Amino acid sequence: MTRFVDKISVFDRRASAMAEAEGIARDGLRMHQGSPAVAITGPPVQGAGGSITLGQLFKRVGDAHNGGGGEEDGDGGGNDSQRHHVLEVDAFEQYHLDSRPPPPFVLTFTDLTYSVKRQQRMSLFRKNRLSSDQPEMEAELGRTKTLLNSISGEAREGEIFAVLGASGSGKSTLIDALANRIARESLQGSITLNGEKLEGRLLKVISAYVMQDDLLYPMLTVEETLMFSAEFRLPRSLSASKKKSRVQALIDQLGLRAAAKTIIGDEIHRGVSGGERRRVSIGTDIIHDPIVLFLDEPTSGLDSTSAFMVVKVLQRIAHSGSIVIMSVHQPSYRILRLLDRLLFLSRGQTVYSGPPDGLHSFFADFGHSIPDGENPTEFALDLIRELEGTPAGATALVQFNNSRQFHPTQSASAKPALSLKDAISVSISRGKLVSGATEGATSSSSSSVQKHANPFWIEMGVLTKRSWTNTKRMPELFAIRLAAVLLTGFILATIFWRLDNSPKGVQERLGFFAIAMSTMFYTCADALPVFLQERNIFMRETAYNAYRRSSYVLSNAIVSFPPLVLLSIAFALTTYFAVGLAGGIQGFIFFILIVLAAFWAGSGFVTFLSGVVTHILLGYTVVVALLAYFLLFSGFFINRNRIHDYWLWFHYMSLVKYPYEAVMQNEFDDPHKCFVRGVQMFDSTPLAALPEAAKVAVLRAMGQSLGVPITASTCITTGTGILQQQSITQLSKWDCFWVTVAWGFLFRFLFYISLLIGSRNKRR
Repeated sequence: MTRFVDKISVFDRRASAMAEAEGIARDGLRMHQGSPAVAITGPPVQGAGGSITLGQLFKRVGDAHNGGGGEEDGDGGGNDSQRHHVLEVDAFEQYHLDSRPPPPFVLTFTDLTYSVKRQQRMSLFRKNRLSSDQPEMEAELGRTKTLLNSISGEAREGEIFAVLGASGSGKSTLIDALANRIARESLQGSITLNGEKLEGRLLKVISAYVMQDDLLYPMLTVEETLMFSAEFRLPRSLSASKKKSRVQALIDQLGLRAAAKTIIGDEIHRGVSGGERRRVSIGTDIIHDPIVLFLDEPTSGLDSTSAFMVVKVLQRIAHSGSIVIMSVHQPSYRILRLLDRLLFLSRGQTVYSGPPDGLHSFFADFGHSIPDGENPTEFALDLIRELEGTPAGATALVQFNNSRQFHPTQSASAKPALSLKDAISVSISRGKLVSGATEGATSSSSSSVQKHANPFWIEMGVLTKRSWTNTKRMPELFAIRLAAVLLTGFILATIFWRLDNSPKGVQERLGFFAIAMSTMFYTCADALPVFLQERNIFMRETAYNAYRRSSYVLSNAIVSFPPLVLLSIAFALTTYFAVGLAGGIQGFIFFILIVLAAFWAGSGFVTFLSGVVTHILLGYTVVVALLAYFLLFSGFFINRNRIHDYWLWFHYMSLVKYPYEAVMQNEFDDPHKCFVRGVQMFDSTPLAALPEAAKVAVLRAMGQSLGVPITASTCITTGTGILQQQSITQLSKWDCFWVTVAWGFLFRFLFYISLLIGSRNKRR
């Protein structure tokens, strides 16, 4: 049985930030791995079967970082820096860790090929082709385009593997293929880590993917952004202090100490610089210290100095024990000196694979020597573009490269000294904070790796806190919504001021209710850009299981609800008493509740559409059109019993129908309150011009005919009668309220379904 020994000392903050960063383990503590000291604290940690598990190793290392596990708060606090910790690793009996360092991780990819079908552009001219051209059209439809053609290579721990090429050469496609962002059934070839096939679920746990765009919340500071990322990606077993230490160490490693308290910023709010923003983007994805790091053109859009600093950070990350694979368009000479392996692509084919130092001899043997003093990558890319412009393309260069290359599998054919499971175990014991490595992880198979680092309630809490922090720093957004609601309420209150109980007052009430309830839904349209702006952040974070989609949906609902309460109260206070609505305090409270329910349903409806429609302008068009249809079929313009059967289903689907009927019943559901008396029944008819005496005579005659005395003050229509006239008889006001609330929950569930279906991160 062999022992893996880590001698840990507390991180000394007195040294320079950048110098300390290079020696910091990924949990914020410095780890000295070269010393073979054998002081033992505590019994060995072993799995049930005699071999240690990933989770047990992870927990043991956490205790070591803590200065002795349970003794963290004990008497020996002053001697923490002197403690040494021994980890029993029975699984490594064939490999003596105390005598030689563990072998590096090696990611090998062989003969990767990926093709897509060409999309046929239809036109009127193509549609009018003669039938004799049909076989030709079918042949065009069946053509495919090869984006990757038998690409092979090898990326090693401690090195930066760079993929270069002109636009359209296949750089991003290759990065996506290695990062498991292309469906396996569409990708040919093999991808292995230390000679073992890499399962997609395990890859998500031990790797990270940094997109080309900087997708960050603008009103969070650099430190807050990284801290929230740590809450998502680091396991719950780590204490808050360790997570904070990890964030502080990462800030130093990324060279962001001076900008730690600065907000990210956007077009309106001034924040960090472009290079700092890019380093923050990298930091959010490497907070859990991945074994493999993929980056899609991390230097794109940056000036030379900022780009160099980004790659310098990537070099430190690689030296800390990671495989760094990145695509880069055209690196400067300083950046080229930081790269370890290069892979040049031309239209999906390899034209060079090897170290930067080999470029001179490669092109010299090809017959195109690189002039002295010229950037080798610029020369290579210019030559590749020149060859691509010829009829033969870069075929000669591809064939020349094939004649000089050997397959990477030959160098990796020997069986590694450690299995992938054991290699990951060693990586964890060296300080790699791999999220998802729990006590149940006894093998490298995907079935043994926990998908998410934290339970959903913790994810929901962190998401809610992050969104609320970002939102409260932009109070102008809520102020605009509140101003719009107050202005609408003021206009309605002044137009429908103190309505009476006459027939005209009834009609004016109907108009007020229809406009007021539909306004609730139109006001919610401002929720449309919220997810559309966060979509890319959501896609990036869920691609590598930072949190569950259900956690995001619940958090979105929680954050959006408090503003709806304030808006509902503001609208009710502005309009209810000014218009003179009935019901007293109870009626007022119900009016607030139904307005809140309408806001809730409208917000859910717009949120659902934001998950389906990906463009803001198109989304607004759909929202306005559908809300207009809902108002049309709400029962205000045409009663339910007058709608044809083939449109009746839309009446029940109308979101405006239920709050409209609820406020109608809140106002008119009183059999003792009269709204039409005697001569008022002639209003809005040609008989309205008759003298008062003539109207009374007509009423007397009608009463004699009916056998009921009818006078000028006789009640003709009560509140319940108005409800019957409007065909509002099927549901009570509380039924309408609960149906409206249910609509809000239904649309948020549909939003969750849209995220499940529409947030796939893989190419087909």
